[in-house]
Amino acid sequence: MTGPDTTHDHSDENRRQVLYWRLLARLFDPDEQPALESASVAVVDDLGLPAALLDPAVSVDNVVQRFPALADELRGLLAPAEADAPAGTGAPADPTTPAGEAGEPDPVGRDEVRRAALVSKLLLNVFATGSGAVTAGQLAGWQSDAGWFEQALGFGPGELRRQGGSGLGGTLAGLEGDLVRRMRLREVLADPALASRLTPSMSLIEQLLRDKANLSGVALANAKALIRRFVDEVAEVLRTQVEQTSVGTIDRSVPPKRVFRNLDLDRTIWQNLTNWSPDDERLYVDRLYYRQTARRTTPARLIVVVDQSGSMVDSMVNCTILASIFAGLPKVDVHLIAYDTRALDLTPWVHDPFEVLLRTNLGGGNDGPVAMAMARPKIVEPRNTVMVWISDFYEFGRSQPLFDGIEAVHRSGVRFIPVGSVNSSGQQSVNPWFRQRFKDLGTPVISGHIRKLVFELKSFLT
Repeated sequence: MTGPDTTHDHSDENRRQVLYWRLLARLFDPDEQPALESASVAVVDDLGLPAALLDPAVSVDNVVQRFPALADELRGLLAPAEADAPAGTGAPADPTTPAGEAGEPDPVGRDEVRRAALVSKLLLNVFATGSGAVTAGQLAGWQSDAGWFEQALGFGPGELRRQGGSGLGGTLAGLEGDLVRRMRLREVLADPALASRLTPSMSLIEQLLRDKANLSGVALANAKALIRRFVDEVAEVLRTQVEQTSVGTIDRSVPPKRVFRNLDLDRTIWQNLTNWSPDDERLYVDRLYYRQTARRTTPARLIVVVDQSGSMVDSMVNCTILASIFAGLPKVDVHLIAYDTRALDLTPWVHDPFEVLLRTNLGGGNDGPVAMAMARPKIVEPRNTVMVWISDFYEFGRSQPLFDGIEAVHRSGVRFIPVGSVNSSGQQSVNPWFRQRFKDLGTPVISGHIRKLVFELKSFLT
């Protein structure tokens, strides 16, 4: 005979499964399944939750506005518990996996059923994007829902999408990109009211940069405003990373300046402890110690070469903004070159990434030797120069000439840094032929989080 607690556990487990089966059905088929819908409504009603949780047409914002108490439940809902998460993974917990050990799941209680209802809302609103044309309002609504989903995973709104890569961040960025492509962007931009509802994202900026030659008047002005907003937002994040990254090596051949701000108080006390007088209860100091702070005195030159082919949009935007930040540092002389089958010297506008992006021309092939021919004359003092080359290094039949040029630059004493991707944590496909040769040369390709590039540059330049 089954006890009352066991019956309750099985009942809750069945109700949770109803919610997840209903979620799967709606993800793969937008048409309602009457039996699953009615059963799900009964479950949600019994939990005291609003029926709007089951309606994908109702945004998460709308639900939270009407039921503010749900906001705190949604934030961190899918974030792994620190004690349970594998070290270093940061992977979200599987919302459909019971909390117990494999093969011996913990009994499902009412709280887990409630969690299933909230998880289903987030997943349905984010991943059931439908088909056909998309309005500015629909895109804005999806971006807001995606922001709640990111908060549920423990990220800030938009943070996971900016990471890109092959994981969940890349999936979200891909969904957003598809929505942008399905939107009649030119019509939206021509209407200030509709354009104001757009939230800038990498997917949207890419479309704007690709289509800017076909825009004019109000549409072009609105496009520029969106690009500038995005540039300013990314610049603020990157500027913080640059400020937080440790600076370059101290030049210990230069004696420290004997000024108060350089006084090393801890070392001074430690070195003079033998002069402590127990009778006077005083420490007599016969020598002061100062911190060495001397760093680079001659301006360093940073040459950034960016592949502006369609596959490198994310990296191009990030590196253009990063170049402008380093251009604002003292004693750093920054030069910027963009290329596809032709090379373009964008150095006059390096302080304004917005203007740089407006002058780029996405798409086309790759002709690295053309860019190298423009970059090499900019090298004046090789050992005081760093060259950053951002590309997937897929050349059209000219791989060896480009590598020969890069090897010559490296041998001359230039700090050469090949970069395959510089989004937040995504992986970029890099030509394996080049990847191996860069490794053999002692200049392995940087690929992944942009903080890697920030650290390398700041260590050399400051």
